[in-house]
Amino acid sequence: MSPQSQQRHSPLEPGVVFHVHGVTKVYQMGEVSVHALRGVDLDLYNGEFAVLLGASGSGKSTLLNILGGLDTPTDGHVFYGERDLTRADEGELTEYRRYHVGFVFQFYNLIPSLTARENVAVVTEIARSPMSPEKALQMVELGQRLDHFPAQLSGGEQQRVAIARAIAKNPDVLLCDEPTGALDSKTGIVVLEALQRVNEELGTTTVVITHNAGIAQMANRVIQLADGRITDVRANASRLPPRELTW
Repeated sequence: MSPQSQQRHSPLEPGVVFHVHGVTKVYQMGEVSVHALRGVDLDLYNGEFAVLLGASGSGKSTLLNILGGLDTPTDGHVFYGERDLTRADEGELTEYRRYHVGFVFQFYNLIPSLTARENVAVVTEIARSPMSPEKALQMVELGQRLDHFPAQLSGGEQQRVAIARAIAKNPDVLLCDEPTGALDSKTGIVVLEALQRVNEELGTTTVVITHNAGIAQMANRVIQLADGRITDVRANASRLPPRELTW
């Protein structure tokens, strides 16, 4: 890291959950250097619903993985509150991921041999102050499907189980990587409604990455990425409910 990047840049504004400063990420692919992020500066706020919007290869998944402690930047700093994640060791990052962050991915990663309830319980058994699997599944409107196996659930229902699993540990932050990418528009809207409900009822800071510009209309703020840089940040003066989105 450069001497300049070693300087401490703490969040100054109240309500800042993530403070990203000068973050770059370079992957070495043989003799080729791939610049996934090129000097990203960004603040994310407590309780907001933010959408990271960009085409494939824009850097949004890399940024999300760094926010979630799944990857580390080549340079720059990422603060979670007053904690500098870029100075954390692997044990500290494991603790951060386990207790503070819920993840939702494009593919549901459910355990086929476990029921919906049991898939959620896998997480609640290692959490500090979890909600019950039943409550988490009720929040995503699957209270009648507790004992169904993944093979007995539709794609949208499986994704809602994955959301229930992510929120059951009462995370401060919910990070979602293309959560509707494998779904048709009707099913995707139901999933987005579940994410919105979690954001509003639990106050969980929610970050959704997508290439679908229509989804951006439901966010508090939209962060546009292209070629590893943030090209635009805008607030929605009025948010649309998922059922009114133009897919």
